[in-house]
Amino acid sequence: MEMQWVLVLHALATLLVVVSLLCGHWPIFEGTFIERIHFFITVGAYDYLTRFVITAFGSRGRHLLFSVEHYCCERPNPILQIFYLSIVGVTYYFIAKSSFRYIPGYYVDGSHRYLSMVGVSVGGLLFLLTSFSDPGTVNAENVSQYALPTLTTTSFTPARSKHCKICNRCVARFDHHCGWMNNCIGEKNTRYFMAFLLWHFLLCLYGAVVLGLILACQMKQHKIVYILTTYYGIDSSFYSLAPHISQWLLASYNTQVLIIAFLTVVSLLLAGFFGYHAHLCLTNTTTNETFKWQDYVSWKTKLNEAKASAAALKASLAGGVKMNAYDRGVLGNLGEVVRPLSERAPFSRGRRGHSPR
Repeated sequence: MEMQWVLVLHALATLLVVVSLLCGHWPIFEGTFIERIHFFITVGAYDYLTRFVITAFGSRGRHLLFSVEHYCCERPNPILQIFYLSIVGVTYYFIAKSSFRYIPGYYVDGSHRYLSMVGVSVGGLLFLLTSFSDPGTVNAENVSQYALPTLTTTSFTPARSKHCKICNRCVARFDHHCGWMNNCIGEKNTRYFMAFLLWHFLLCLYGAVVLGLILACQMKQHKIVYILTTYYGIDSSFYSLAPHISQWLLASYNTQVLIIAFLTVVSLLLAGFFGYHAHLCLTNTTTNETFKWQDYVSWKTKLNEAKASAAALKASLAGGVKMNAYDRGVLGNLGEVVRPLSERAPFSRGRRGHSPR
């Protein structure tokens, strides 16, 4: 029983670290301990590492550390792409090695051997499409394809475009730079990115469910419930049986149990990412615009707090600022993701609103 609690606490701690690392900067976690953990992982720990390297190795160590940081964080590199492929390959290998021998079974037929291969292959295809497709790169030759240009102090740029400092290019309807894809997410590949998130969420959920059914089949074949209730006199209620069944599963099928836990955690994270980006798509907003809006609201809040009460501030923000000039309703916003404006007829783009970046 003590080992079970250790595994549960380890899983919760891992989930907390992963959520804090990936989602701690979201506005919803502002001011919480998750944001503080995110800050420590992404900033504080690196600061301590920098001080240690400088103390131990001097300027040469600092130069090497900064070179690695520049390569990993400030220029395109395939590190996370390789990491993604490694995770998928290793996970599928352990699933095949540990569980395929139980297929077909009482609850799982033989087709799942091939369905799993198809699922992983489709996920790989979506990964390649998102990673290597053009996100909507804007240059002097094709600027008119994306929108009527808006004059800025330096160049003609379409509304909602942004220069990505990592890729060193201007991207139409820029959402964010995705390190996992080693590519920007913009007007032309948001649809592939959304399909990637949705498919991998379903794939992880599918894997967890099938492995769960395999374990249920093994429990039935070994008559675990019957043995526990008949020979050990354990009550047949769920709460009485659950600890003993869990102990048996961890002792006999620990690989499957760990993979199920991993797939469940990843599926929850992917569900959160997909839900967040689906909300952005349905409201015709980008991640870049969301963070800019949060910065504006924060600045506006501080300015108004110096002049008026909290009630006056709330009324000012609610009635004085238009949230999103690009919102065309759920169907219209979804249509822009599925079929980008830059791929439509010119007369359709002529009606598009434009504003300075």
